[in-house]
Amino acid sequence: MASIPYSLVFYAPLLLALWGAYLLLRSRKERRNRKLWDEVKGSGLTEPASLHPIIDPNRCVGCGACALACPENQVLGVVAGTAELINPTHCIGHGACKIACPMDAITLVFGTEKRGIDIPNVQPNFETNVPGLFIAGELGGMGLIRNAVEQGRQAIETIRKLPDIGKGDGLDVLIVGAGPAGFSAALGAKQHGLRALTVEQESLGGTVFHYPRGKVVMTAPAKLPIYGKTKFKETTKEELLAFWNDVAKETGVAINYEERMEKITRNNTGFDIKTSRGTYSSRTIMLALGRRGTPRKLGIPGEDQPKVLYSLIDPAQYQNQHVLVVGGGDAALEAATSISEEAGTTVTLSYRSEAFGRAKEKNRDKVAAAESAGRLQLLMKSNVTEIGKDDVQLKHQGSAVTLQNDAIIVCAGGILPTPFLKEIGIEVDTKFGTV
Repeated sequence: MASIPYSLVFYAPLLLALWGAYLLLRSRKERRNRKLWDEVKGSGLTEPASLHPIIDPNRCVGCGACALACPENQVLGVVAGTAELINPTHCIGHGACKIACPMDAITLVFGTEKRGIDIPNVQPNFETNVPGLFIAGELGGMGLIRNAVEQGRQAIETIRKLPDIGKGDGLDVLIVGAGPAGFSAALGAKQHGLRALTVEQESLGGTVFHYPRGKVVMTAPAKLPIYGKTKFKETTKEELLAFWNDVAKETGVAINYEERMEKITRNNTGFDIKTSRGTYSSRTIMLALGRRGTPRKLGIPGEDQPKVLYSLIDPAQYQNQHVLVVGGGDAALEAATSISEEAGTTVTLSYRSEAFGRAKEKNRDKVAAAESAGRLQLLMKSNVTEIGKDDVQLKHQGSAVTLQNDAIIVCAGGILPTPFLKEIGIEVDTKFGTV
């Protein structure tokens, strides 16, 4: 009878023990993932806000590489041997999961079967179906600051190589918007010596400018043209805007603030652009408008009063006031909790649904803490019906409610400028969980 090799006798128990420990740890992790996924579904928090992954179960081997690669916490997890999006509202479209997957089992998509998202038709080089007209940043569906900065830079790289750039009269590129994508594009255009101008209807920063005071902006290091790689990984709105303003001053980049783009028409060599200040001719245009568009209104009596606003800039202005915040996304929750910390305020947060399905967990936790501390009144499943001079009327779970009121902040999102995009010929698709 052949003897069993000594090495097998020695190592077999060790290997079996290691394999058993691995299976035990994997089983525990899967149970935790399943518990979280069941809690998320029970709370109705199943709708991702932006770009997100879908996993092909026929390709997925349950290795968990996607979960490890995700910079956010517990967004993806292995359940029953297959990766799942176990915390959809935490997903903010990094896309690292797709890159990490060894089986090519992940597709990044916009929208869901329940909630469609309008996305302009943009090619990989950021040119739309209208030749010479480019879109970069949030308007194209990518909301992360780092992604927007990179897209603005890459779009200019494409534009500078186009025929006739640098020839003839007029501009080589007119950039609309000075948010992360537009600012990066403006710097890139200056770096490459393009005849360029950026118009911005408000201030440097775009959507970031409208964040509440002190809001922490999460951003991975990004490469700004001329300046180079930034060091930010976590910063505040004020610090980020101050940094961008310093870069703008140092580089002398041309940005016309408080100038609104009004109309775009084609000409023989490119485009004519009418703004609130004049008319320009440009070979190309880059739209970096963001997705706020026109604020979505409530459509109720009294909404036209000056006390009704659609974004929060400085919570301190609401000290000693009765404030109503309307909405269920991160902007609404951040506005309500930041105002509730100001002296003498009474704050009510009204949302039409039963759960904050689009808000990050940390913001939901802040609302819960503010409510528990008595700083905030929460009215779920409620709708504002009328706004008076000194009060506001709501319908809360079928009952009429009247609140004393000095100010209302409506955070119901923006209406994407789809009619404008279609008017100038840009194709816009509504994505329901599709690429």
